Amino acid sequence: MTHTARRMFELLEPICLVTYFADECNEELAALGHRTYWDGYFASRAAPLGRVPAQVVHAAFYNFAEGEAARHIPGAWETIPPEASLAARERGSAASVRRILGAERAGSPGLVRAADLTTKAATSAPTEGRPMYAGMRALPVPGDPVARLWHSATMLREHRGDGHIAALVGARIGGTEAHVLDALAQGIHPPESFGRIHHLPKERLAAVMAGLRERGLVDADGRFTEAGRATKQRVEALTDELAAPPYEALSPAELAELVAELEPLTAALVAAGSR
Repeated sequence: MTHTARRMFELLEPICLVTYFADECNEELAALGHRTYWDGYFASRAAPLGRVPAQVVHAAFYNFAEGEAARHIPGAWETIPPEASLAARERGSAASVRRILGAERAGSPGLVRAADLTTKAATSAPTEGRPMYAGMRALPVPGDPVARLWHSATMLREHRGDGHIAALVGARIGGTEAHVLDALAQGIHPPESFGRIHHLPKERLAAVMAGLRERGLVDADGRFTEAGRATKQRVEALTDELAAPPYEALSPAELAELVAELEPLTAALVAAGSR
């Protein structure tokens, strides 16, 4: 099932990415009164957890630098209820998917079937040890097929993310360290220039790189060592393994049908850059 989990990640991720790349979600959140992209991001993504402190959001999100969550939580919820941000995220994301796919694809029986099968998988996995997934599971599933497809794909994304964090914790890879390894895996050098971490204080980045060197994961030039590459590969393999349980709810025929229905939808989203 690990191959299935990786394939499903490839097919579902472009559906989820409209939330972060396309305009509609940000516009909906801004219309509520969120002043910045990141206010809306933290307010809406953390909302399924309830009104928890910034420390809990920091722990659940894992890969943001110390203090980043606290710049937005709970401030982003003080005048805008979390539920409103959550609804805006869903509206905007579904609108993006609908626009990119076009009326014919968005209204097709194939999309409805893809939404139904994705939802079956997304609502079938254990929630233990998976706070972000459990939060999403507690939300009502939308009735509209496009919104349901986005919602269930996002549920599976958070399920995979919780498992990825477990794999990182097991490998003793911190959030910023994980970004460094991701950058190197993508061929970005120096890894400190990676967009997710380049804004951090130079002293913080230098300390992270020094720690990775001491553990033998990167070399003096800031590139992967053999041990570092192997560690990254083990984390990714375990992430796939831990992401497999939802798809065990689908029969082989249903899995094949889901892949066939998703492929043209995903291709259209990839061609548009999920924007």
